[in-house]
Formats: sequence, structure tokens, C-alpha cells
Amino acid sequence: MAKTLKFALFGNIYQPRKSVAVQKLISLLDERMAELYIEKEFYAFLTEKMQLEFKPAGIISDDNFEADIAISMGGDGTFLKAASKVGNKEIPIVGINIGRLGFLTDTTPEETETLVNVLYEGNYEVEHRTVLSTKFFNAETNEEIPGYGYPFALNDVAVLKHDSSSMISIRTSINDNYLVTYQADGIVVATPTGSTAYSLSVGGPILEPTSNTFEITPVASHSLNIRPVVLRDDCTIRLQVSSRSHNYLVAIDGRSYSYPENVELQIKKGDYKVHVIKRQNRTFFHTLRHKMMWGADNRD
Repeated sequence: MAKTLKFALFGNIYQPRKSVAVQKLISLLDERMAELYIEKEFYAFLTEKMQLEFKPAGIISDDNFEADIAISMGGDGTFLKAASKVGNKEIPIVGINIGRLGFLTDTTPEETETLVNVLYEGNYEVEHRTVLSTKFFNAETNEEIPGYGYPFALNDVAVLKHDSSSMISIRTSINDNYLVTYQADGIVVATPTGSTAYSLSVGGPILEPTSNTFEITPVASHSLNIRPVVLRDDCTIRLQVSSRSHNYLVAIDGRSYSYPENVELQIKKGDYKVHVIKRQNRTFFHTLRHKMMWGADNRD
């Protein structure tokens, strides 16, 4: 008798066109007698706005849930949200792309049936992705300040200026050793997973997803001799920001929070990893070539 799998389903609530794809997924899982648990907000979107009729095994209303596999339906932003919900539960995550680029979500809606077969056959690999852990400290007392935003990032932590006028200064230390003071619009500290996201758009290098590294990439640096830096992921990064407005922004996987300049930020490797399901023919370099057109030569 086939094993009954438990699935946790997360989705983007701003894309009505996804309803057909969701219906197909639900139908395929129902045929397999799967236990489907769905995020509360996504369930409300599908049943109230999209008028879909189905009854899941349960509703996910907080972080207290269990599953064998988590499925994200949307783009990379939805995948990051699912990863934050899964946290340290060690539940592997797979993404069905109904967004634009979909670098993390490399399965198309047309491949949903194939994906379900792959999941039940176990014909996939699991990559273990490093996350960033963020903590905030009082610059005068060096005491930790708890409760400032979500503390973990799968992609990146960006420290940015709060307004559109002047740049900020970011004094940066690595393992308590002074590195440099960036005069810039900000910096991006990225994991290998996040190296193909914001960091890449501002000139950062591409890192292989399972490499044990981080990178620091400046955003609009006011210096020609400041370049991205790649570090071992056992380093601790400490940032002290000063600005004319006396505050700054921290974007943790795209979710922004405002802080006064007397609050320092510490970034280091998290104490858990996110487990990403990869179909055996969907390597990182395959995704680079097909999603990013990496190495494409359009010359006649």
C-alpha cells in the first residue's frame, strides 16, 4: 500500500490566473489520497475570491504544523515566504512557478503531474541551503534588542538608506576585524541562494548554492575601488550605520523594517538549513542557462 503523504501548501494571493494550476494540483493529490494542509490566507483567497470548492485536511494558521513536503505556488517571493513558515522544521520545499522568473521555483504548471509523480517516487534530490541569522544590538550598551522583525533570511539581508536623498555610511567588521566603511546607498549580504537575486542585480558574483560562503555587495557605492567580497559562512558580520536622517532600512528577504542609527546589526549563519527539492535534471547550472540566459550568444 502506498504511503500517505502530508503536504503543506502555500501560495501567492495576488495572481488570480493560478486557480487552474491549483485545481490541477489539488486533484492530483486527491487521487493519491494525500493529506493536504493549506495556509489560511491562501485557502481564503482560493475559496472566497476564486470560488474553488475543496476541503483540505487542515488549515495552517500559524507555524505549528507538520508535513512531509511543502509546496509553494507562485514566484520566488512566495517560496521565500514558505521557507520562513517552514523555518527549522526540516520539511523539504518544492516550488511551482506561477510568477515571472522563478529561479527558486523551477517547475512550471504544465509539469505539475510530473512533479507529483516524482515526489511520490522519491526521484529527486534535496539541497541544503544556508540561511542568514540577524540580531540587533544597542550601539552604546552592546545589549541585544529582541523582537526586531523576522530574524532569518534564505536569500539576503539588505541594509539601505531610508530616503532617496543622501547615501549612508556602513562601518563593517568581520569577526571583530574592521573591513571598510561603505559610503553607498546600501549593501547586500547574500547567501549562495540569494547570490542570483538582489546581489546579482547590483553587480555581485554568482555563488554555487551549496558552497559554504556569503557575499557582501555594495549598492551604488561612492567609490571606484569598492568591490563585492566573498566570505566563509562561519564569519560574523557586524554593521554600524550612520545617516543624515538618523535611521535606515533593513530588508530581510524583501521585508523591510526601519531602525534608528544607534542600533547595530549582526549577521551570521543560521542554526538550521532550508531543504530544497530539486528534480534530478534541474541542476543549478541548468537553471542559470534557461532562466538567466547565462552564456547565451545571440550573434549570427
